[in-house]
Amino acid sequence: MPHCIIEYAKELEKVVTPSSINNAVYQGALKSELFEYSDIKTRALSFDVHQLGSVKKDFIHVTLKLLSGRNIEERKKLSHLVLHELSQMGLSDVSLTVEVCEIEKGSYAKVVVS
Repeated sequence: MPHCIIEYAKELEKVVTPSSINNAVYQGALKSELFEYSDIKTRALSFDVHQLGSVKKDFIHVTLKLLSGRNIEERKKLSHLVLHELSQMGLSDVSLTVEVCEIEKGSYAKVVVS
């Protein structure tokens, strides 16, 4: 944990690579010191169609899903560090947002198939 799901405007690929967005999120999660490097999972989805209010504005939105049990200060630290890493990418006129969502431990299931 965590699962870092990155949603972003496809137009951003003209100025930044998806892997650099992915790396910024990974680095923010790692700097939180809440997870081992091998436990951080990131993936990105681009959107051709999007709208922010009455305009089409570029965006990056990150959802950080982690098992329940972290306190509010840990979750706040995590979201702020990820947001900081994204804000250091040199983008302009872009909406950057990060949210932390808890996964209930009792209902979470996992298996690694080899």
